[in-house]
Amino acid sequence: MKITLLGAAGGEVTGSCYLVETDRARVLVDCGMFQGGPQAEALNQDRLPEMAAVSAVVLTHAHLDHTGRLPLLAKAGYAGPVFATPATIEMTGLILRDAAKIQTQDAERHNRVRQRAGEPAVPPLYTVGDAERILGQLRPAPYREPLVVAPGIQARFVEAGHMLGSASIQLTVEDGGRQKVIAFSGDLGPKSAPILREFEPLTSADVVFLESTYGDRDHQPFEATVAEFVNIVHDVVAQRSKVLVPTFAVGRAQLLTALLAWAFREKKLAPFPVFLDSPMAIEASEIYSRHPELYDDEMVAFLKARPIGLDLKTLRMTARPDESRAINGVPGPAMIMAGSGMCNAGRILHHLRHNLWDPQAHVLIVGYQGHGTLGRQLVDGARKVSIFGETIAVAAKVHTLGGFSAHAGQSDLLAWFAALAPAKPRVLLTHGENPQRAALGQRIRELHGLSAHAPKLHEVIEL
Repeated sequence: MKITLLGAAGGEVTGSCYLVETDRARVLVDCGMFQGGPQAEALNQDRLPEMAAVSAVVLTHAHLDHTGRLPLLAKAGYAGPVFATPATIEMTGLILRDAAKIQTQDAERHNRVRQRAGEPAVPPLYTVGDAERILGQLRPAPYREPLVVAPGIQARFVEAGHMLGSASIQLTVEDGGRQKVIAFSGDLGPKSAPILREFEPLTSADVVFLESTYGDRDHQPFEATVAEFVNIVHDVVAQRSKVLVPTFAVGRAQLLTALLAWAFREKKLAPFPVFLDSPMAIEASEIYSRHPELYDDEMVAFLKARPIGLDLKTLRMTARPDESRAINGVPGPAMIMAGSGMCNAGRILHHLRHNLWDPQAHVLIVGYQGHGTLGRQLVDGARKVSIFGETIAVAAKVHTLGGFSAHAGQSDLLAWFAALAPAKPRVLLTHGENPQRAALGQRIRELHGLSAHAPKLHEVIEL
């Protein structure tokens, strides 16, 4: 019985993928895309033949860094089931279709350059057809109920509080007369986050794979972040300026929309023009609306008190490209929420190109920015950046609000783990940069007397 780390290890945050092997079965837990530059792109082609020859796949949630390599499985010939919660199935369809379209468009653009240089064309990482094939293999997994996913391997999904449909997964694995329980935290959400229910801890495991994205610190309290958000937006409106918000289409867009509705309802802000400039975020919001059973009590009460649409009369959803381009001619005040959340693709690049050089403009960073991304350059204080090959001066004011993160901070990660600590499990820290893993591991040793291992990419864990 062994587990191979095929992503989100060795200090890498993206590419979540674990291969669990026994004498009778091979199960993948997640199959995510590496993100963040040419080196990450090269890793996405890694170990495909081995990954394709598996019995089943189980998904913690739909974000691209947990699902983005699934079409490569179909491309390599995998025809087995992919188990996920019903909301994750819907979100995975949305995310993978979008990713396949981007892969195709990127390949076409690169090939035009290659053609002019007399070089042969290269295929996209995968196509829409590859995505559609794997989407046809998705199978629903209920929360909390044990589900046999492969011979000798049973999975149980519990709420992770990270995004709609997210789960931590507990695998009970039988092999050669032995039984081991393996817990995968998946990405955990902060306890204070609105809209979704809080994470549900697991209570038994022999081995725990714990995410550590923010293992070295806590976020600013959510209430303080909301106050800071309101103050920034209030000043932008008073200055009749524009504020650009690089927005993850799934999760962050819905959080910010709900927050604006609350601010308008409670008269914290006077209504002003807001653009949700992301077809993907618009569709994701529709999926959210179909799953109120996953909302927390506060969100249920907020929606019951008054239709949210009455609070968002100044919100315009711009799905078509011509609608997006027209925003450039809209005077301030205005908020423009557009993807991608790390500024490495999508419509936000066009808005940044048109506004970054303007000292009256503002940029509001509301999520994690991976190494090598434009978003990380802005957070790190770059004075000039390159967008579509053009050098753009950064004169706009850049604000960073960590308290909106969909990832648990150190205290919440430790709270989730505390329920498992009495079982004295073997602890492996993944999905985090090395300083974050080291800090979280130190706290686990201090609190529970357990050592925490930080595995490398492709490391094999023998059970």
